Amino acid sequence: MITLKSAREISQMRASGAVLAGVLNGLEKVIKPGISTWEIEKFANTYIEAHGATAEEKGFEGYKYATCVNVNDEVAHATPRKALFLKAGDVVAVDLVVNLDGFLSDACRTFAVGDISAASQRLLDVTRDALYRGIDQAVIGNRLGDVGAAIQQYVETQNHMGDVRELIGHGIQPTMHEQPDVPAYGEAGKGLRLREGMTITIEPMVNLGTREIRAKETADHWEYYVTADGKPSAQFEHTLVITADGPKILTSQDPVRDAKYL
Repeated sequence: MITLKSAREISQMRASGAVLAGVLNGLEKVIKPGISTWEIEKFANTYIEAHGATAEEKGFEGYKYATCVNVNDEVAHATPRKALFLKAGDVVAVDLVVNLDGFLSDACRTFAVGDISAASQRLLDVTRDALYRGIDQAVIGNRLGDVGAAIQQYVETQNHMGDVRELIGHGIQPTMHEQPDVPAYGEAGKGLRLREGMTITIEPMVNLGTREIRAKETADHWEYYVTADGKPSAQFEHTLVITADGPKILTSQDPVRDAKYL
């Protein structure tokens, strides 16, 4: 079932998104060569709790942490680790869901660790730009295929990178994963028509090489995903609402860039 949100619900989701944005903006100062990925988890937990919210991913399908922390060729669902230390040249994606008074927000951002290669920087730029191309299609009357096609065409046709198929965006609120599914690929003019009040996530995962991924397991049997060719991956994600005035981002971390989406 797809629920259309009221102005009150959207306002409360935006408040949740502001907490999440604070985590990701704060991590700009935390993420640097030499830290362990556990420092990312610690910062997120402290910030979320200090702002009266909870980390929604904790306990979800057995997951133990507030954040997913994906380094280099890790595509999604990797855990924060005390023994994994970041080094200059790495890229690290941090994905999390915040619950504030029962209202959810979900976002991901990929960070450069120190100075990164030109290829890795291009990967981050293309992935972020692909997200916004998808957001621009999230207007009343368009279809989900319009969102996915805009991302796929930009990633694959224009930039010759891998657009991951197996992991996709989704509806959000009142639970973390609601209908509809929101792929970052597709055919324009196809799929569910977008309506005012729908709240969704758009979250392209882009690989520098092949789009193919493979599953791995931790020692305690948690499954995560890496690129099939070992090349780096990036992800950017926002929670947004479809409105009569266009798509509005609920997890914005940059009010200047996002001015027209606020």
